[in-house]
Amino acid sequence: MATQMRASAPAAGVVSGKPLIESDRVDGTAVYDPNGEHLGSIRRMMIDKASGRVAYTVMAFDTFLGLGGREYSIPWAKLTYDTSLGGFRTDITQQKLEGAPDFYNKSDYAWDDRKRERELHDYWGTPYYWGV
Repeated sequence: MATQMRASAPAAGVVSGKPLIESDRVDGTAVYDPNGEHLGSIRRMMIDKASGRVAYTVMAFDTFLGLGGREYSIPWAKLTYDTSLGGFRTDITQQKLEGAPDFYNKSDYAWDDRKRERELHDYWGTPYYWGV
């Protein structure tokens, strides 16, 4: 007689289902602060052409029905998928976000400006995605 195994819910941060996700399914995914409160949502991902790795996510905050609001570039390393929330969890707080560099929407911003990228990573306390 076969014993039936009962499935249990995966622990927070554990990937369930397939290990990869399509980029269009990430857009719009909710982001939660350390307390599990909704902080914003992912607007798009910025991918390093050479390595193929996700470098940043552009997150939208203070939106109404997904419109308007502010956008900030957040290093991908700041996000962890939380299956219990069905979204990404981060240690970012609203207060930290309000002081964040917001050059993503600046028309003169060049994504190949390593000095500016260093400022972004230093602000968020993450390692540089391109190495040192």
